[in-house]
Amino acid sequence: MDDDLADLLHRVVFLLGEAARRRTDSKSDLSYSQMRLLGTLEDIQPATQHQLAQALSVSDPAISRALRPLEAAGHVQVRQDPDHARRRLVTLTEVGAKAFHDNGKPLYDELRTALLTAGFPYEQYLRDTAALARLLEP
Repeated sequence: MDDDLADLLHRVVFLLGEAARRRTDSKSDLSYSQMRLLGTLEDIQPATQHQLAQALSVSDPAISRALRPLEAAGHVQVRQDPDHARRRLVTLTEVGAKAFHDNGKPLYDELRTALLTAGFPYEQYLRDTAALARLLEP
């Protein structure tokens, strides 16, 4: 990989992480970890707790602990898998999706501003990503 591209990607990831932590630590009812879990769940639902643990690179017990407050708040639904009695399936509720997107919108705006301020070619990145997605469509 080109060193300039690697440096740019590192800067993007750093800015994203810092913006997410700042945003969720001070202005959100959801923690950074909860936001990651809800976002991951949105992409792969329904998911087993084990699949979530693998996707987030954490232990199965950590996912179980993380899901309890999210389930109590109505952000996720955890139920027994009808195909396997010992497995639990997790789905994102409408409340959880709304909370994720409501908290993510200001984060998106903050990240975009930070990237543009840092000189990242954000609009070109969006165009290139959309073009790549079109090329990869079946």
